[in-house]
Order: sequence, then structure tokens, then C-alpha cells
Amino acid sequence: MASHLSTLPERPRRYRFVLTPLADAMFQLLIFFMLSTSLTPYSLITLKTAAGPAPDADAAQAQGAGTDTSQAPPPAAQADLILWTLSDGRVRTGGQDFDIEQIGDLADAVGAAGVPGQVVLIIDTTARIQDVAMALEALDGANVDGVQITREGS
Repeated sequence: MASHLSTLPERPRRYRFVLTPLADAMFQLLIFFMLSTSLTPYSLITLKTAAGPAPDADAAQAQGAGTDTSQAPPPAAQADLILWTLSDGRVRTGGQDFDIEQIGDLADAVGAAGVPGQVVLIIDTTARIQDVAMALEALDGANVDGVQITREGS
């Protein structure tokens, strides 16, 4: 018995570009980056502060009067912001590691130029409470204008 297959006419294939999977992937990436980003308010840490004009100079300029800037005093010296990362018995600052016993010398060097410095203590997950206490005690007697404490990864 001979089989006779009938051939159907072939439909032309249409290739369409569907945007739905691309949109799904983009939304997944957007959600991932939104959730993995730390929402730290960076306005809390001022790295450089700008010295503005005196308040009376602003009022005089608003009234149209000119001010003599040749006699203006130089801006006050700015406090340096120093980052210390505390880990298990170690202090990391300026790309160098120090033993926790050297923290007194580091604290004395903060305000060595006569300008009180500001220190941000970044507490690592391996840091001990004794390390934080030693750092705060050393900074208490040094020429430090302010201390802020944060944890690693926040």
C-alpha cells in the first residue's frame, strides 16, 4: 500500500520582537538595585564645608550696596574629616593599618595642625566593644571637634 502524503502550503513565518520579556527583566533589575542600595543620607557627612560671606555682607548686597572685599578677613581654617575603621584590635586610616594600642598617637595627630578635626568611626562587624571604648577615650582628650559613629556597610 502506497501512502500518499498531501503537502500543505507553508505559511510565511513572521518574526516579531516582543518587548514583554525585556520589560520584565528591566523591572527585576530596577527592583534589585533599589533593594541593594543603602539609603544613607549623605548630607550627614560633610566632607568639605564652604565658607560663605558674613551675614551682614549678604544684607548689604541685597540692598544694592557694594562691599569692600579687599579688607575681608581670610576664611577660617576648615576642620579635616578623618575616617577610622575599627576591626578586631586594628584601626585602619589613610590606607594603613595600626594596632589598637597606637590609637592614642592617632588621636593626638588628628588636631596636630591646630585645627580641631572631625572623626568618623566606622565599626566593622569584627570590632569589639573594648576597641570602640578605647577609640572614644583617646578622642576625648584629643583636639577633636566631633565624632560620628557608623557601622560597616550602612
